[in-house]
Amino acid sequence: MHLARVWAGLCAVVVAQAQLIVNVKTQGGEVFKETITANISDDSVMLEFPQNDGTYITQLIDFKQELQVFKVIVLGEEELGQSQFQVMCFIMRFFKNNFISSDAMSKLRQKNPGTVRVPEEDRGTEEVELDVSVDVSRGGLLSPHLPVMCSMAATSTYASDRDIKLWATQRRELDGDWSLVSDVTRHLPTRGVARCGDSGRDLASACACHFQVGVHCLVPVWPQVLQGRDNSGKAVSYRCGIRTCRKCRNFNYFVPQRQLCLWDD
Repeated sequence: MHLARVWAGLCAVVVAQAQLIVNVKTQGGEVFKETITANISDDSVMLEFPQNDGTYITQLIDFKQELQVFKVIVLGEEELGQSQFQVMCFIMRFFKNNFISSDAMSKLRQKNPGTVRVPEEDRGTEEVELDVSVDVSRGGLLSPHLPVMCSMAATSTYASDRDIKLWATQRRELDGDWSLVSDVTRHLPTRGVARCGDSGRDLASACACHFQVGVHCLVPVWPQVLQGRDNSGKAVSYRCGIRTCRKCRNFNYFVPQRQLCLWDD
């Protein structure tokens, strides 16, 4: 299987020109090339990188809707009867101060794009329980990016009920009408479901899947301050430069067949 063709077909997202390339070395010595794109018009930042095992990760941060989406493409094991690939989307709330803004990101420039960085800060691993599935075709209620980004994860897009309700509380247009949220979400079994790695050899059995996503994030540094103006013309200051950090998340979610979670041993 030619990985480049698979990625090109699955990850074709129309974005502006990439603003930043970051090469990051892991503790195990692997080097990942992350492409980071800032889109000022819709106030979003997209981060993409392939892992050495063929997995492709895309993280989209929607600053307007205050949520982030992780899209994961996992190449299938055809000898075990899997399809050519699997696509999953994981949705989480997002706090704006956890990442450089799209406007500030668009102003960063690189002198040495080939430099290999080692994460300067380890932000640990977060356990994330995802107990609802999201109807991608109606997911524009949560973010206009969802129907496009997760179109190939129609039955494998997940979020937490708690995050969705907290998000909905903040959206004035909902006015507390939970039916609008329930239209796009469906609760999944969470109790009495064995973890896939403990469910034996029965590939048809339902189980709780586990998938870890480690992202090398960017935070600003403070060598100097640049003056500029935002989209509204207001004078603002931008910190010049970045440093890298690492943040991992263990996503836990229900799958109807262990066949869909063969990596969780």
